[in-house]
Amino acid sequence: MGRLRVPVDSYSYAYGLKACFAASASHVPASALVREIHAHVVRRGYGLHTHVATTLVDCYAKLGIVSYAESVFATMPERNVVSWTAMIGCYAKNERPGDAILLFQEMMASDEDLVPNSITIVSILHACAGVNSLGLGKLLHAYILRRGFDTLVSVLNALMAMYIKCGCLEAGRRIFNSIGHRKDVVSWNTLISGYGMHGFGHEAVQVFEVMTQMGVSPNIITFISVLGACSHAGLVDEGKRLFESMVDYNVTPRAEHYACMVDLLGRAGHLDEAVELIQGMHIRPTPQVWGSLLGACRIHRNVEYAEMACSQLFDLEPRNAGNYVLLADIYARAKLHSQVDVLKDLLEEHALEKLPGCSWIEAKKKLHMFVSVDNKNPQVEELQALIGEFVTQMKNDGYVPDTGVVLYDIEEEEKEKILLGHSEKLAVAFGLINTGKGEIIRISKNLRLCEDCHSVTKFISKYTEREIIVRDVNRFHHFRDGVCSCGDYW
Repeated sequence: MGRLRVPVDSYSYAYGLKACFAASASHVPASALVREIHAHVVRRGYGLHTHVATTLVDCYAKLGIVSYAESVFATMPERNVVSWTAMIGCYAKNERPGDAILLFQEMMASDEDLVPNSITIVSILHACAGVNSLGLGKLLHAYILRRGFDTLVSVLNALMAMYIKCGCLEAGRRIFNSIGHRKDVVSWNTLISGYGMHGFGHEAVQVFEVMTQMGVSPNIITFISVLGACSHAGLVDEGKRLFESMVDYNVTPRAEHYACMVDLLGRAGHLDEAVELIQGMHIRPTPQVWGSLLGACRIHRNVEYAEMACSQLFDLEPRNAGNYVLLADIYARAKLHSQVDVLKDLLEEHALEKLPGCSWIEAKKKLHMFVSVDNKNPQVEELQALIGEFVTQMKNDGYVPDTGVVLYDIEEEEKEKILLGHSEKLAVAFGLINTGKGEIIRISKNLRLCEDCHSVTKFISKYTEREIIVRDVNRFHHFRDGVCSCGDYW
């Protein structure tokens, strides 16, 4: 069209942008193509066209370039429900669920004529799941029923996922049952994954077996979900059997499946077998695979295999500070302090910063976020004081602070103060102050729950007679009467 000087319009750009992703399958980077067409759009004066700008937002969302999507969205003179939905979806897909919820609230306040469509609802349900916003999720459930969106399987699947990821497994199961004969593979995958996240590995495997008996073919995601469920429950033999059965369903193992198997074997202490599996892979191990091995080495304090994993990870993702921190943690617990210092120097030399721990809690219809060792939040001092009171009582009952997670070379007393500032402890304290007696405290965290926070939360659940549900990056922890549903295996 360009060479023939055929005039282009908004539809030409919209379809051209969508074609970038099909072209990327031919080894042409989609990001470069999208940016090239974006420049063409601006030169030809279509940059402010609602349809084109919305497509650009959606493209940058798929590429994970959120800042570009934000820039395009911010310059749009007119926004329709599709535009708002595209930006909300961008945040939800790219691990910024809190921003997705704020934008949804802004959308609803901006124009009373703007009515969320089914795609908006699916996106915001995913965001609610990301930050444990059960209150908003329930409001959306009511809206779904009023608008008749419960006839759409995609909406019901998202609703089921929201309840499950907010800790309401039974509610999610009821939604699953209500779908009836309309269940698709996503419905089954969501339930299998949900059982796995909550630590019900045997139930996850049973659902998988019912699914296949009913003639529904498992896909790539199904096996990631069921293998992950086996890992969280320590079902080594079941996991091996399912992994070997993938060929029966014409599913070729990908890096994600190998990562699940390495995690399963590693958590169970079969580190030699995990390394053997990696060495026998028919594809090149990805950072996810080596990361699973490194995580297992942290649990079992295996320095040799941790160094093996990091020798690969430092090359594959040199800017990931988390790998340096994990190896430093393993060295610290092995009393190899000189190696810890070397890693600290490398982090400083390459200007790498560890991803801060963040925890979210919904209280009084508002979403609150806490960041580990946050000195700017005026409530932190009060919350730390409350946790400190519990810690004093806990020490009389045998609690010993796990200061090994603090890598700074400081006095033990100072390390204990740092532990009091962990985001999940702050969120628990906030929940105790701002929720009613008997109300479940629900928290989500962006990282793995540390050993010390796990111990403290168990004690608090016993002292306060409160149920506390924490979802970390790996799984759910249901704390009740001083016991965690994970059985201290996570």
